Amino acid sequence: MDKKQNKLNILRHSAAHILASAVLEMFPEAKFGIGPAIENGFYYDFDLPRTLIPEDLPILEEKMKAIIKANHSFERAEISFKEAMDKFKKADQPYKVELIKDIQKEFQNSNFKIQNSEVSIYKTGNFIDLCSGPHLDSTGEIPADAFKLTKISGAYWKGDEKNKMLQRIYGVAFENQKELENYLKMLEEAEKRNHVKLGKQLKLFSIHPEGPGFPFFHPKGMIIWNELIKYWQEEHEKEGYQEINTPIILKKELWEKSGHWDHYKDSMYFTKIDAIDYAVKPMNCPGGILIYKSDLHSYKELPLKLAEIGLVHRHELSGTLNGLFRVRMFRQDDAHIYCTESQIGEEVMKLIKLIDRIYKTFGLSYHIELSTRPLKSTGTDKMWKTAEKALGDALDKMKIDYKLNPGDGAFYGPKIDFHIKDAIGRTWQCGTIQLDFSMPERFKLSYIGEDGKEHRPVMLHRVIYGAVERFMGILIEHYAGAFPVWLSPVQVMLIPVSEKFKKYAHSVETQFIASNIRIQIDDSDETLGKRIAEAEKQKIPYMVVVGEKEEKDNLVAIRTRGEKKQETMKIDEFIEKIRKEIDEKK
Repeated sequence: MDKKQNKLNILRHSAAHILASAVLEMFPEAKFGIGPAIENGFYYDFDLPRTLIPEDLPILEEKMKAIIKANHSFERAEISFKEAMDKFKKADQPYKVELIKDIQKEFQNSNFKIQNSEVSIYKTGNFIDLCSGPHLDSTGEIPADAFKLTKISGAYWKGDEKNKMLQRIYGVAFENQKELENYLKMLEEAEKRNHVKLGKQLKLFSIHPEGPGFPFFHPKGMIIWNELIKYWQEEHEKEGYQEINTPIILKKELWEKSGHWDHYKDSMYFTKIDAIDYAVKPMNCPGGILIYKSDLHSYKELPLKLAEIGLVHRHELSGTLNGLFRVRMFRQDDAHIYCTESQIGEEVMKLIKLIDRIYKTFGLSYHIELSTRPLKSTGTDKMWKTAEKALGDALDKMKIDYKLNPGDGAFYGPKIDFHIKDAIGRTWQCGTIQLDFSMPERFKLSYIGEDGKEHRPVMLHRVIYGAVERFMGILIEHYAGAFPVWLSPVQVMLIPVSEKFKKYAHSVETQFIASNIRIQIDDSDETLGKRIAEAEKQKIPYMVVVGEKEEKDNLVAIRTRGEKKQETMKIDEFIEKIRKEIDEKK
């Protein structure tokens, strides 16, 4: 983390404490949860005597500004567990008491001597919080014109739906007013691009209370979906991948063997078949491994590349669901590469080039992070050291700048993550390359080497789109619904000027269909202006108007999305122009 980002995180964490101080003034009986810094801002969770409303936010903002103006010090103190417990019990703060108990358990599990252990607290005006810090020296260091409270939501205590639902207040904070204004403009633009609203307006998908977290794709949405999958399959075929499909329900014992049971069981769905426990797959890897194990393999086959657009299910809390961005059912564009240890570097570099090519097709830039071993992991120290070095060496060989992200690897191996940037500057983690020595060992995978003996392959897990649903949601917002021609559900809207030109319109339509161009006729009774406006609203790339002149000379009058001017062209000439745009995926 660079110095500027660290400074911002400290500022945002301090702002969370100031928010808590303001809430205490407004609700003296408030019970406090946690209040961390997050990307672009902060939040704090509260148990309050009444439900907050949006009109409360400006009131709390004014109270925060008064606290900033008062320039209270952030006073740190180290106190014993007993003293902390007594202090927060007396203040009737049950969530803080629970956190202190959790910290005690962590110390005990870490073999620390409890009698010498202390926790830190911070006092800001009348507010005292259990907190490790750090904070600014005083509240006055936060610019009063560079923060804003943005929204209220519900949040289960500790993220567990069995616990009480608290009220979460979000805010953003920056170093100066200009940065805040730029961010708020970006939020305003993001709202215009909201994929849920655009999905409804463009008739792409819908979400229904009968299936929360399970999106329904409409015919137009399926056109985009199929184009994404078709492009993905074409690119993978070029790279020598073989496509597979594995079941979505497999026995519990498989997930225990793979390690997913220990690490993901809280996010899995279960069922019984013939009194035997099964699980709905949250990931595709174990199924692909069973396909690998079904045959004997030679070193001559490696690297073996098996790809799957696999349907997976994960139990997400209802409060976290968000359109296509956070769902309970999705398709993951997985691939698993089985290779020798000596092939790792070359295969990782090929993957980086493939991911780069696909992202560039969508006009997406990205940055890369290398994530290393997490606290909870499987495999030996040697496996992890070798795997981390192999990924780092591949990036260095390609002279790619990357950020190190310690402790954020998968439980079975380190990974290279691709964070794409959309049209308004937001980043999304989508693609990933994960190097795994552990799972081949767990499943006793093997191949016959040149020496005629059995050897253990190495396994590369990777996705490019990630969750196809989420990637589609990102694209809706990236393009603001105005998809490039090759992805647009309707590529041309054909509009006859009046009833008498319907026959000519249908003859034009036939020629476009023969060239595999998605065309639709609007010959409704609405005025020409209204029909053009509707085509603009549906963000269709081209509107073609036909009337007397066009029929006489076998022409079409073309209006491009977002433009007022109109040009006339021969039908075959225009078809050739569109086909070129589609084929080149411009």
